[in-house]
Amino acid sequence: MRTIHSIFNASPAHLLQQVVMVDDFSTKDHLKAKLEEYIKLPRFENKIKLVRTTEREGLIRGRIIGAQNSDAEVVVFLDAHCECGKNWLPPLLAEVALNR
Repeated sequence: MRTIHSIFNASPAHLLQQVVMVDDFSTKDHLKAKLEEYIKLPRFENKIKLVRTTEREGLIRGRIIGAQNSDAEVVVFLDAHCECGKNWLPPLLAEVALNR
């Protein structure tokens, strides 16, 4: 959840449309019902979508599944160990906007 917290803490809320979390067939108990309840907390503004695979898919297929389940105009992939710095998102989106 470190990555998720850093996304929400370091991103302007109006620019953050959705966060898709892909659970690649995890067997860890804390990633089951407890996680589903946690991401419903008001601080996440219903912007987190949790997608669970029915078998191990691996990194690349997991990212494809995440992209297929996203409703956002721009998709950014982050791994679980990533931490976003303050206002990391505006310059990234500005470059995307320039190239449209």
